[in-house]
Amino acid sequence: MVYGDSLSAAYGIDINQGWVSLLQQKMQKTNPDWQVVNVSISGETTAGGLSRLKTTLDKYKPDLMLLELGANDGLRGTSLKSTQQNLEKMIAMAQANQVKTVLFEMQIPPNYGPLYTRKFTQIFQELGKTYNLKVVPFFLEGVAGNSDLNQPDGIHPTAQAQPKLLENVWIILQPLLD
Repeated sequence: MVYGDSLSAAYGIDINQGWVSLLQQKMQKTNPDWQVVNVSISGETTAGGLSRLKTTLDKYKPDLMLLELGANDGLRGTSLKSTQQNLEKMIAMAQANQVKTVLFEMQIPPNYGPLYTRKFTQIFQELGKTYNLKVVPFFLEGVAGNSDLNQPDGIHPTAQAQPKLLENVWIILQPLLD
């Protein structure tokens, strides 16, 4: 189950071109016993994700959750404590339901200063260590900041960037599927 925001909901591009659809295609070939469910919502925050997670877990009963939330919190300057607590509660809820979780590291532009920016990114690695989770290092690595791979807003990746996003995820995900 992919549980994310616009980056996983294929904002601004055809849903079939998004990295989650590419993951589904790859899984049909490499791990046909696995099914990919994308419940990502553009604009989702960690608070919104937390509010709907129990219902979503009950409905889909996933074995594995790819947790790609937090970027919108950072872009809005949400309290770091609140972002971390929301992510922690989602991780704990998933673990209580025996759902293995992969956390996606997010980074943000330095709009709120170097301290906020650094502490924001540290949240993801710290949670990975605390909860013994695999963490996808900066999910947008190789894409962020590249105007050829981003839509005019400079935030959302183009269709051409989606294979790179999948590659960033697959390196961490693939060993967990065996």
